[in-house]
Amino acid sequence: MVVENPALFALPFIAAFIGWLTNYLAVKMLFHPRQPIAFLGLRIQGVFPKRQQVLAVKLGEVVATELFSANDVIEKLKQASHSAEMLDFISPRVEKLIVEELPQKIPMLAMVLNPEIIATLKDSVMELLGPLIDGLLERLEKRVEDDIDVRSIVEEKVSNFSSERLESILFSIMKKEFRFIELLGGVLGFLIGCVQVFLVI
Repeated sequence: MVVENPALFALPFIAAFIGWLTNYLAVKMLFHPRQPIAFLGLRIQGVFPKRQQVLAVKLGEVVATELFSANDVIEKLKQASHSAEMLDFISPRVEKLIVEELPQKIPMLAMVLNPEIIATLKDSVMELLGPLIDGLLERLEKRVEDDIDVRSIVEEKVSNFSSERLESILFSIMKKEFRFIELLGGVLGFLIGCVQVFLVI
């Protein structure tokens, strides 16, 4: 079969370019123009710059309710305070306090200290520290709940981002997805072009 117009076979490539270009422009228009522009009686602005305040509010809600809270921080601190690593850190410091620092302040204490008494004193101090740390963390938890509003902090941070900063952050997160959208436009355009050539032939 002879095709009368060989240039017809360029159609898939033209359609692929158009498909890629439209998706490329669509991705760019998520962020541009950063400032509203009047065009044919319409106000045109990038989706994210236009909706930045709404995005800030929603992100604040999601982070505060689903991802992070002051209680999470306190819970992690409680777990860390009773960990073997923390005990290994505190234990030699308690022993140094008993053996070196207390006798300097109370010289008579040095006369009665022996390894058995030192061990007893150390064990007693370590036992007292557990409830003391828990009590401090409970008070800290109340203070953190009152003073740290995660939702407001996130909302304020995102609201104050410049358009350039917001674009940079979102691109760093979704760069591959944006590139895929552009490529997908080209692939779909090429396939549509092939269908059109087939129908014409």
